[in-house]
Amino acid sequence: MNAPWSGRPGTREPFVGFVCDETTAEAIRPIAVELGWAPEKVNKGGLRNAVQTLSVSASPHVLFVDLSESGDPLNDINALAEVCEPGTVVIAAGQVNDVRLYRDLVASGIQDYLLKPLNPDMLREAFATAQALLNAPKHVEVSEERPHCSIAVIGTRGGVGASSIATSLAWLTSDKGARSTALLDLDVHFGTAALALDLEPGRGLTDAIENPSRIDGLFIERAMVKSSEKLSILSAEAPINAPIISDGSAFYQLQEEMRAAFECTITDLPRAMLVNHPHLISDVQVAIVVTEFTLAAARDTIRILSWLKSNAQQTQVFVIANKVHANAPLEISRKDFEGSIERKVDVVIPFDQKLASQAAKLGKPIAEVGKGAKSTAPLAELSTRLLAIADGAAEPVGKGKGSAKGGKSDGGASSLMGKFGDLKSLIPKRAAKKK
Repeated sequence: MNAPWSGRPGTREPFVGFVCDETTAEAIRPIAVELGWAPEKVNKGGLRNAVQTLSVSASPHVLFVDLSESGDPLNDINALAEVCEPGTVVIAAGQVNDVRLYRDLVASGIQDYLLKPLNPDMLREAFATAQALLNAPKHVEVSEERPHCSIAVIGTRGGVGASSIATSLAWLTSDKGARSTALLDLDVHFGTAALALDLEPGRGLTDAIENPSRIDGLFIERAMVKSSEKLSILSAEAPINAPIISDGSAFYQLQEEMRAAFECTITDLPRAMLVNHPHLISDVQVAIVVTEFTLAAARDTIRILSWLKSNAQQTQVFVIANKVHANAPLEISRKDFEGSIERKVDVVIPFDQKLASQAAKLGKPIAEVGKGAKSTAPLAELSTRLLAIADGAAEPVGKGKGSAKGGKSDGGASSLMGKFGDLKSLIPKRAAKKK
């Protein structure tokens, strides 16, 4: 996360340093004196000594660690995070001049990485930034009066744009809704949340899956990658030759910790997760089913709606038709589609190739790039409705829950598994059109 290990203040030392050599110690001590810190708090031993010391003593407000003797700096910083209390700003130094290492270390949670040999101006600037962070207003606590907003976005088919919808809604919730928002991308191998926001995904999600016992508030602060002041993401690009074996407990625990740390959680939930880890939907307020007007999508919309009715009765369901071409012929008309799934489509989002291309090039969500555009207006309206639901406001009759044809209001999944005859009746129509 591109921020310090931040959290509750306490009665701690203002500064402690751990260095590998006397030259570095001599560079730091006079600057520490200038800032009113005790020069004897500069200790020998580097990162290894830091981990040993902080495992049995309180962490300081500002911590300086020397990585010069570390064979695996990133892994060792992670070990430091396990013994370092929240509220500490960490500044590291080392001899490796590698921009990738710098980015990885900053993403892991440290404030800065300084290249040795150190000079006074470099140290003054780093320590001044650390003090400014400590003195800055803390993140607004999650309001106890305003319920947490939990949303899952589920695509009925690959390519319908569920991840794009999830990313845009996360941006709208954080920017327009002014809610601290977490975007959790559970497509561990092929997730695109970080890519869509022009960010490095980090290792947090794969670390969580491999070590669920490590997941706590501190882990969330360190693992989340900040996109903006109010939007953070947790995504991954796990190697495709490394299968992820999990009972789902890590995913559920991540959701739990995010509820405590953020006002809103938006989960990009691959449809396979419904099969393998159905418990992930248990505490979700709103499920957004993203689909398209095709025969295959209609079939899978029916199946997913039926699954939600059986397994998530507490969840309010929205059906979103995405990438709808205004003038091109549809594989299935909206009327036939709605008749087949036995409910209305709540939102139709038009296809805007130019806007989608521009968003991809800029590394920004479509909703941000297309602010004020006609094609993004349905997304903005949807975001407003979702936040109203989260705050306990009643949805208008026939909205959100999805009224079935004929005025039924059953979440849109009443006896849907017996309606494949409706789908089959559409096939001759498609064949006739081809002729």
